[in-house]
Amino acid sequence: MQHHKMSVLEKAVLLFNLILLITGIVLYNTNVEVFNVYIEEDGFVEWITVLGLLGVVFVCINRLITLRKQKSALFLFVTAITAILFFFAAGEEISWGQRVFGIESSDFFKQHNAQQETNLHNLVVGETKINKLIFSTILSVCLGIYFLLVPFLYVKWTKFKQFVNYSGIPVPRVYHSAALLVTFLLTEIIRDGKRAELLESGIALIFFLLLLFPMNGEIFKKKNTL
Repeated sequence: MQHHKMSVLEKAVLLFNLILLITGIVLYNTNVEVFNVYIEEDGFVEWITVLGLLGVVFVCINRLITLRKQKSALFLFVTAITAILFFFAAGEEISWGQRVFGIESSDFFKQHNAQQETNLHNLVVGETKINKLIFSTILSVCLGIYFLLVPFLYVKWTKFKQFVNYSGIPVPRVYHSAALLVTFLLTEIIRDGKRAELLESGIALIFFLLLLFPMNGEIFKKKNTL
């Protein structure tokens, strides 16, 4: 496996994520009021999350356009689904612009949404919070599998590698997995539920780097057909 030399962009985004996390830790321990502003809804950290998610969408759309005639239907489908999922996540993050444009929630969301906002991830079904079930439990398991198990199998199992490449699944590099682990550990220092905003921004930025610089980056390069 060829050694990957990190680009300036990769180093800059990782450093920026680390600065975001450390700033959050320092503010939480020195000035809770400023910390609350730092991680508030539609605040600085949340918009970083949105930008990271939309960055993934942009990368996927660009690949759909440039590789549409060179890749399998499955490859293009996986890329399109990734774009849709991350666009959905970005929309959910800002409640589809509800607060930005001052749109009032419908009666359904006022009654069933924990924050009375127009989004799905804060819905409460019975006694179950969708956010806790999907975004805490299920997402954590999926991230663990994707960032730890997939790279291992990709390197060790030839048929798995062939399937992943044919399907257009970006494979995390070691530094992506390490950065995600560091992000989890640093956010755990903050004993406040709002630390999730910093965790989300970190995950979004890491996914942006992962999509741009995956271990199997060669499969996303357009081939000259001259």
